[in-house]
Amino acid sequence: MVKPNAEITLFENRPFFEKALRYGIQHGLIDNAKLQAIRTEAPKGMVQIARYFGTEYLRPELETARLRMVNLVSLYLERSSAADLHHAALQLRENSLLSRSKGGSDMLKAMLALPQNTHFGMHEVRGFRDEQIPILERWTLKSLDEFNAELAKRQLVAQVMDAAIWFAQEWGLDVDTLEDEGKDAEAVIRTALVMGSGLGKQDAPDWVRFQKRIETLRKKSGATKPPAFALPSDFPEELQTAALALVDSVRSDWPKIIDGSISVKKLFNQTPAFIGRYFWLDDGLAEVEEYEREVSAAWDKATGGHDDEGSLLTLFLGLAAGSTPKTLMSEKSAAALIRKIRKSGFKPELATQFIQTHAPAQFQADYAQMWGSFVEEGRDTLESDADYALHDALALLRRECNVTKT
Repeated sequence: MVKPNAEITLFENRPFFEKALRYGIQHGLIDNAKLQAIRTEAPKGMVQIARYFGTEYLRPELETARLRMVNLVSLYLERSSAADLHHAALQLRENSLLSRSKGGSDMLKAMLALPQNTHFGMHEVRGFRDEQIPILERWTLKSLDEFNAELAKRQLVAQVMDAAIWFAQEWGLDVDTLEDEGKDAEAVIRTALVMGSGLGKQDAPDWVRFQKRIETLRKKSGATKPPAFALPSDFPEELQTAALALVDSVRSDWPKIIDGSISVKKLFNQTPAFIGRYFWLDDGLAEVEEYEREVSAAWDKATGGHDDEGSLLTLFLGLAAGSTPKTLMSEKSAAALIRKIRKSGFKPELATQFIQTHAPAQFQADYAQMWGSFVEEGRDTLESDADYALHDALALLRRECNVTKT
């Protein structure tokens, strides 16, 4: 039983087009001439819509086309007028029915042209395409609320992708490169936030640069506290919200990012939660060049720039004896080295490994052969317990290595 003073809310289920038309007639905004023009245009629009989605020769198709046309006009009027019936009625008076139907169709096409996900590997060329007609067909019968929800979702996706593209272009990369790399737009933005001032314009983040940036962050005092993650001063204002929305995710990653107990490579390339979460170019050449630089630096430091046979054999001998490697030693140091070999053992494979790891590639074979010849010739002498006074062993080192009298 309904209470006498209870309020009754009427559910209005008529299409917005019908509401606006009734309003316009009731308030004198739409006269008989305009009403007749609408009656004349409607069948033409129905036939066009039926033909676009199938055929105009079947009655069920025409009936569905009528529903589609009413809904397209309703979508456009309700959205463009912000559901203001007076404004919508004025639109019907001042514009053709077909133009309002086309407006609704264009509205749907523009929405469907926006990307659905942020993965560049699945990136499609923006713009409505013929293969999307079946999708458009479904949307012609959906409500404005459904349209608005889908539009908001796709607009956010587009903004995230546009923010990633902006950073990529600053690094000298184009969209084709992002598609080839097949990463999410969020990964590009996270990397941009982490790299910050550590990456300049026209300076794409390959693995070497990315790794060095993380290692630098780990060495900084106070790195346990995440930075502010400020965007560049010229970053587009309309994309800032989309980019800054990812700051929290980087902050949550921060404790692991600066954790020196796990290598950068293992964290970002082998930890499931981090795989694909950040972006860098897979530049094999850059990694090879970086490796060669590291190898060269280690070799130069060990040899001190000396490449003569005596200096290198002195270095290799120290490595094989388990001593601090040097390219020059005194007779006293040479004697101590021989005693250590006879007490702790001679391990020429350590020097061979050093050559294979650090020597310039073009000289590795020559150095390995030189060292192998020395070992073959001198090993018995170096390890001989019969040479109590070390005369033979010291003579060998004076002849083959860099040994000074002082």
